[in-house]
Amino acid sequence: MSEKTRVFFGPPLALLTAAQTNTMEVSGKINRTAERYLEIMRHHGLELSEAERACIAHICDVGFMAPQEIRDLPFEVRQAEFQCEQLDKEALATRLEAASFADLVAVVEELGF
Repeated sequence: MSEKTRVFFGPPLALLTAAQTNTMEVSGKINRTAERYLEIMRHHGLELSEAERACIAHICDVGFMAPQEIRDLPFEVRQAEFQCEQLDKEALATRLEAASFADLVAVVEELGF
């Protein structure tokens, strides 16, 4: 068991735990959600070349990636001015379009955004 830590409850956590009525229920909901999220991250993602990773990292370099920004990655790849050897932006954008949202989230998370 981990030691207690203070957590800021922004809108997503407040919405997630709105039905819970006490601290133990809130804690349980957050921990179950985190456990499921980690399992999703384990089973999703895309194999990317270094050039593809660099392109996506360039796009994500704005920092926080909201869900809609993650969904827009294929469009952003096509529009990006980023260029490097061995990068086929159209092929990458096509792969991103075919990926599930969970796959896209896993890619962004793996890159640290």
